Amino acid sequence: MRKVDVKAEREYQVSIDVQWIEEISTLMRGRSRTAIITSAGFTPDLTQLLQLDSDVHHFTVPDGEDGKSFSTLTKLWDWLGAAGFTRSDLIVAVGGGALTDLAGFAAATWLRGIDWIAVPTSLAGMVDASIGGKTGINSDYGKNLIGAFHSPISVVIDPMWLQTLSDRDFSAGMAEVIKCGFIKDAKILEILASLTVKEIRSDKEKVVELVFRAATVKSEVVSADFKESYAREILNYGHTLGHAVEIHSKYNLRHGEAVAIGLVYAAELAFARSLISAEVLKMHRSLLTNLGLPTTYDRNAWSSLRPLLALDKKSRGETIRFVALTGIASTSRLEDLTSNELDAAYERISS
Repeated sequence: MRKVDVKAEREYQVSIDVQWIEEISTLMRGRSRTAIITSAGFTPDLTQLLQLDSDVHHFTVPDGEDGKSFSTLTKLWDWLGAAGFTRSDLIVAVGGGALTDLAGFAAATWLRGIDWIAVPTSLAGMVDASIGGKTGINSDYGKNLIGAFHSPISVVIDPMWLQTLSDRDFSAGMAEVIKCGFIKDAKILEILASLTVKEIRSDKEKVVELVFRAATVKSEVVSADFKESYAREILNYGHTLGHAVEIHSKYNLRHGEAVAIGLVYAAELAFARSLISAEVLKMHRSLLTNLGLPTTYDRNAWSSLRPLLALDKKSRGETIRFVALTGIASTSRLEDLTSNELDAAYERISS
């Protein structure tokens, strides 16, 4: 087992390579009520937890981004109210990043904040969504525009869940791992050099090492800047265009697939400003392509994507801000980009 400490508005641990049932059973002790939230299309065996000497409720919500809506949130509030949940009770979110975002926001807003635990079941959830205390739902105008900072009391990572993922979902999660390599931990990029998804998945020790390194990157950044005043923005590398692509695709692309496209776009912007070398730009494409991730997007989509960039959380007034590399594990911001620069970079990633 490996542990990563996070220091935010509260201190908590990310426990990696543990058996989730045993860990959750221990964390539930002493709680009068516990709500276990899963998605409708994913029902893990909860028998052991439901048999504990506690008032345990199991709530299900719609799968993926469909669940991150105000209507789903109000149903959760109603369920918590009907079950009599108080400030001393607990929410356990078992699922992917969308599920932990939603459940965490329900915990943040019920009685102005109750404890919750994240049990991420996707690679993206393990290395990104479950760590850092960002919770939220989507708006018709953009992703994660409604939310709160509310850290879990624990994050429980069981690699067993990864065995159930498709190669596509595993690859999508690897986009966030690669992002962590570019912004802060070059060793991640060394480990991944020339590896395929099959080669990574066949080596549990390597998977645990990558999860640990990516979780460490996020915990260090979050601990230094919990509410994203500036430093934490580096975790959004690739996400400015990535979120726009997600919305444009109507979420038919996985989050990591959209971020992969966004990573290459951000690298093109930095290369055009002579901030990174041709080699670093090429590394973006090669690492992502080796893992089966997209690096281009529809040329005709730009007119729709361009306005969506303004909805990015880093935007200030009319200014669109991009996290950019100035080298591997070295970042800056671009906020004086011209329309011509934005257009030209998109042309280079379009297909």
